[in-house]
Amino acid sequence: MNPLSDLERLVAAIEKQGANIAPTYQEYMPIAFAIANDCGKAGRTFFHRICRMSEKYVSTEADKLYDHALKGGNGRNGLGSVFHLADLAGVRLDKSLAEAGKLSNFQTFTPPSHTHTCTHEEQSVKNVPPAFPEYPWPAFLKRMIDRGDTPAQKDILLLGGITVLGATLNKSIRISYGRKFYYPCLQTFIVAPPASGKGALAWTRRLAEPIHEAMMANYRQRHKAYREEKSRWDSLGKKKSDTLKMFLIAGNNSGTGVLENLIEADGIGLICETEADTVSTAIGTEHGHWSDTLRKCHDHERLAFNRRTNREYRECPASYLSVLLSGTPAQVRPLIPSAENGLFSRQLFYRMPPIDEWADQFEQGDEDMDSLFSDWGKQWKMLVDYLRERVNIIQFHLSDTQKERFNSCFARIFGHAGLSYGYPMRSSVARIAINICRIASVVAFLRSVESLLTPQAILDSQFSILNCPGLSSAPEIPEENVRDGIVPSLELRINDDDFQAVLSLVEPLYRHSAGILSLLPSDEVPRSRTPTPQEALFAALPLSFNRQQALEEAERNNIPTATLDTCLKRMQERGTLEKNGRGEYSFGGRVTHK
Repeated sequence: MNPLSDLERLVAAIEKQGANIAPTYQEYMPIAFAIANDCGKAGRTFFHRICRMSEKYVSTEADKLYDHALKGGNGRNGLGSVFHLADLAGVRLDKSLAEAGKLSNFQTFTPPSHTHTCTHEEQSVKNVPPAFPEYPWPAFLKRMIDRGDTPAQKDILLLGGITVLGATLNKSIRISYGRKFYYPCLQTFIVAPPASGKGALAWTRRLAEPIHEAMMANYRQRHKAYREEKSRWDSLGKKKSDTLKMFLIAGNNSGTGVLENLIEADGIGLICETEADTVSTAIGTEHGHWSDTLRKCHDHERLAFNRRTNREYRECPASYLSVLLSGTPAQVRPLIPSAENGLFSRQLFYRMPPIDEWADQFEQGDEDMDSLFSDWGKQWKMLVDYLRERVNIIQFHLSDTQKERFNSCFARIFGHAGLSYGYPMRSSVARIAINICRIASVVAFLRSVESLLTPQAILDSQFSILNCPGLSSAPEIPEENVRDGIVPSLELRINDDDFQAVLSLVEPLYRHSAGILSLLPSDEVPRSRTPTPQEALFAALPLSFNRQQALEEAERNNIPTATLDTCLKRMQERGTLEKNGRGEYSFGGRVTHK
């Protein structure tokens, strides 16, 4: 089999039939990686020929994407992905070409907007939610992702890495959204069967340990001085207290204990537990009940408590707690008993598939991941310390075009959520939007400081943070201050490729949340009735689909073709669906501008 020859014949068939197999960026990306993985540089021309069938084709953007695919591809999908997309678009292939498509690498196919972590056939059997599209993320982040052995492990390392790094940035970066400032403090929950590879998430905790250890060392030093002076203060009849300031907060904690930990650390902290029942058990105890604290921290609300016994009142004006949890499906309900208690919509969920085959663990090599991630954590701490000494705040901005794309994407997701799942998922979509802004800010910062996170990087007084691409001085900073390198306020922007890659996480995260919704007790979900066949049909379809996909889902739900056509027509009339071309549809949604 000659991949380049097969691709050439496939492209000729696509052009002859005028088929658009890449209507959106969600198809562009897997096609680029598939062709780059199997055909290398020689496949670039064919990639352009496929993409230019779409009205959204821009030659320079397609070129940039293919460059990324050549650098960042790891062989997870091949030409089988392109053959499959052609098949879904109704491209008719001769017998020999169809046979070549079957022999192509399809075991890790990434379909449009609905990516899978296993084969397409296995997906329908196991109902595994989608994985994330491949993308060359900022180098520091990609190092972590590449330590995963499976697509799902790579995905949780992406989420875990961003959650932990965002937790360490906390008050340093903010974005204005909905007339409120949000900071990169995520609450992420990885749900997986036992022994399915979620243990890799614990490596990301190591990134924060150097910061935590430095805070604890500072406390021990202060506590030693405090013990030496305490007797003198006591003899004078005065009280002197010592506060324990930490970064990593234990999940096995009382309600007041969590509040004290956060208040003493100015609202900052990270709860990182590999067993979710550590947190759910603590919350369920007599002195627990701090689920409300988690909900408040998502929105950076004020925290306070009052002790009547000694008339002690403590508070902090804002909270910046991040949470990273993993657990089995059975551990979800004790922590999130219903879709309406608020925790469900605030979490970023990822549901890992079960393992199917025995993997040889002896071939993994002798690299100690704990030590490796600890070393990266030390490198990261140096950068964070350098930043905090020089910068008070970094304001993250999206361009007007990026805001339009963001709103268009979420309007479609919001419409689909209401149609398929009801208002619990609409609430979840509203908060996924906030979390996508947070993720984008972390990715933008990592891309900007990429050159400072290499082993050769030197951070000294001569280096200016303004040398980093994407970072600039805030407008209110006087020019003479900029010339002198005294810039306490910065502005941060994200490039279009990184923004689009972050936006491509939206539908998978939405699908994973919808999967978790199904784990909640049915009597707690407002939609207590069984979904109609039409609701089941549209819930199963990706946000962009073609008529062939709709027919296949309709057949699975025993819906006649005539009924399907009537549904499609009525949904177009109501604005729920948009027709993008011959036999091509996407879920629509209105954007209200205030």
